[in-house]
Amino acid sequence: MSYSLQKKLVIVSFLFVPVALLLLFLLYPSLRLLQFSLTNWNGISKSFNYVGLDNYVSAFQNPDIWKALSNNFLYFGIHALFIPLEVMVAVLLNNKLRTSNFFRSIVFLPYILNGVAVAYLFSYMYNPINGPINALLETLGLESWIQNWLSDKGIVNYSLIVVSLWRFSGLHVILFLAGLQSIPNDLYEAATIDGAGSWKKFIHITMPGISRVMEIVLFLNVRGALQVFDIPFLMTQGGPGLASTTFTVYTIQTAFKYNNYGLASSLAIILMLMIIIFSYFQGKLFKGKGE
Repeated sequence: MSYSLQKKLVIVSFLFVPVALLLLFLLYPSLRLLQFSLTNWNGISKSFNYVGLDNYVSAFQNPDIWKALSNNFLYFGIHALFIPLEVMVAVLLNNKLRTSNFFRSIVFLPYILNGVAVAYLFSYMYNPINGPINALLETLGLESWIQNWLSDKGIVNYSLIVVSLWRFSGLHVILFLAGLQSIPNDLYEAATIDGAGSWKKFIHITMPGISRVMEIVLFLNVRGALQVFDIPFLMTQGGPGLASTTFTVYTIQTAFKYNNYGLASSLAIILMLMIIIFSYFQGKLFKGKGE
């Protein structure tokens, strides 16, 4: 056996297992998901009927789905508004402060906590009867601010978004911090010699230097906003009514509560397409930046 053939056999042997796993756990489930989205399968019967694109038409005509999707965009919008604050915190932590390492750990800690534990922690804090938040407001003489944080349709989404911000903003800060530390100090020293102030350094050096990180954070924001599930599901079950139902919560309930796996599969396909489309346009937006 020639050396060239041996080399090819070794390469194929090493690639066989990961490619097989990729086909088994990614490509095959995706194809089956697409197949189920074209059927009326209830998740139990051994047989099902093909209904074509009826599930997709039903999804776009269902006002409850649009309501759930609007809740997802609320998550994305508020998270996006907090990006400048996250950048400011990262810049502050990037300075050589005596306690910066300690605060870096504190900022990142919420992200590594279990999502179920975070949901139950804030469910207790939002408790309208003996919750710490309402108790604190009463102690401060702000009784008029006391709310039913998780049962009021007007504020329940904002209450849940606060939990999401608390949990995920630390990850974004650490990512921005990593981007800041990758910028050579020589650039700042040269700018200082040229008489550039702090604001010009931030605009012309810092922002271009972290543009790749900004792209990653925006992608994580949209993906997380579209896929948000654990916080609303565990804390409110999507209630009251559909007030805090997100796209993923609605999809899961459609499948496992109402046994409409065909519609649920079409919603999963739509979710995947939305993420792909956003990723494509985001790549176009950031193309050439930060290079």
